[in-house]
Amino acid sequence: MADWSIVLPRREVERAGPLIFGSPKAPGVLSYSVHDMSTGLEHWTVAPLAAVMLTIDLEAPDRCSLPWSPVNGLRDRPLTIEQSGRSVGVTVGLSPHAAHALFGPMRELANTTVGLTDLLGHDAQLLAEQLAGLPTWPARFGLLDGYLTRRCLAGPQPADPVRAAWHLLARTGGRVRIADLADRIGWIRQHLVTRFRDQFGLGPKSAARVLRLHRAVSLMPGSPPATIAAECGYADQSHLNRDFRALTGTTPTGYTR
Repeated sequence: MADWSIVLPRREVERAGPLIFGSPKAPGVLSYSVHDMSTGLEHWTVAPLAAVMLTIDLEAPDRCSLPWSPVNGLRDRPLTIEQSGRSVGVTVGLSPHAAHALFGPMRELANTTVGLTDLLGHDAQLLAEQLAGLPTWPARFGLLDGYLTRRCLAGPQPADPVRAAWHLLARTGGRVRIADLADRIGWIRQHLVTRFRDQFGLGPKSAARVLRLHRAVSLMPGSPPATIAAECGYADQSHLNRDFRALTGTTPTGYTR
């Protein structure tokens, strides 16, 4: 789920050129998106995504404060990216349970960006070199499928109730009360909140906000704001506007322009 639709300003993403997308076959891997762009100094704001995002740099731009091959944990606030120069690589969208299998418990990665080398050590550089040595993106996607499948199957798995809680939140677009969510999986609320945050980084309430945002964006610009608010479980249009601004840095109207 490398959702480039919630990157602002949107015109800069469009100007950067078309992306190449792959269809992952590794368990829990949501998306592959390839970028190849050259820019002057650009400032982008990326809204929180319902996925852990891993970018593998084949040619890295100057990103100012971000490391080589950055990994972004789940977030509940916008991320500002400043970069210049040529950027070639692939961004991998990981479900929280796949990220847990690859990197371990995600509590330290919430609202944080770290370099892939910090998480995988020398394997990170080897993976980038192997990808760069292949002639086509389909071949690179195949390499990623094999590597990620092995790592995801061998790595630590989140607790089944935590995984079930995430799937229920995702399936309903965040429209589940946390007390009801705890009842559904058979845990008390505080235990759910603690385990969910430890294993995925965000608490379930914050995760629900992000999932509601993505549901709201999927309904824009074809639906009136009041309809979107009701459909996505916001109390009213003002609630939608407040949450949208907190998570994206702009209003629904500003986003759709």
